[in-house]
This record gives sequence, structure tokens and C-alpha cells, in this order.
Amino acid sequence: QVQLVESGGGLVQVGGSLRLTCAVSGNSLSSIDVAWFRQAPEKEREYVAGMDWIGGVTTYADSVKGRFTISRDNGKRTLFLQMNSLMPGGAAVYYCAARTRSVGVRSTMGTYGYWGPGTQVTVSS
Repeated sequence: QVQLVESGGGLVQVGGSLRLTCAVSGNSLSSIDVAWFRQAPEKEREYVAGMDWIGGVTTYADSVKGRFTISRDNGKRTLFLQMNSLMPGGAAVYYCAARTRSVGVRSTMGTYGYWGPGTQVTVSS
């Protein structure tokens, strides 16, 4: 079992930065993949970024490459999403997710069995 709780959401201006945090608890963190997804109003939930917890290999959606960075602090069991140069399209509820480590496509939402409650990010112009 893995438990996830996000924090760090809030209001930011276009072009601004925000860092999201996800507290990760449970057993066997060495055998999980973790990821960030987001869901804007009236849109489907979409993949943002992901990594395997131990190896640290990261992947990103094309829409956030070069602006967002996913990272983790293994000792503190915390996952981060640093978001820079935020655009209006970045406004959404951001979710932290985890799954048993897999060779499957990291962006497939249905492969993640553990989810946090989400944190709201609002981008103002």
C-alpha cells in the first residue's frame, strides 16, 4: 500500500513558478514508479511527468518539457514538481500517483493504482 498527499498548490501569475510537494508513505518504495497528472475543468486527466523512485529516470509530457522538473527526496519520502514559466493552460488540479514499478508506458493513467486527493493550481493573467 502507498499513501500520497499533495500540497503546495495556489495562485500564481502567468510566467510565475510554483513547487508542488507529495508526501509518500507505505512499504516498498524501492519498487514503485511515481508521477504527476493534472486535470483542468471539463478536460480529461493528463500525464505531466514521472519517474521511477529508485533509479530516478524521468519522463515529461511535451507540453511541459523544459519548464517543469520532477524530483524526489528519498530520505524524506517526498516527491516534487517544480513548475516554471506557468501558462494559463497549467491551471488544473494536480495529482500525485504511484504504481508498482513497470516497464509499461509511464503516461498511461490506468496503470496507476494509488492517487492523492489533488492540489489546485490557479494561473492568473
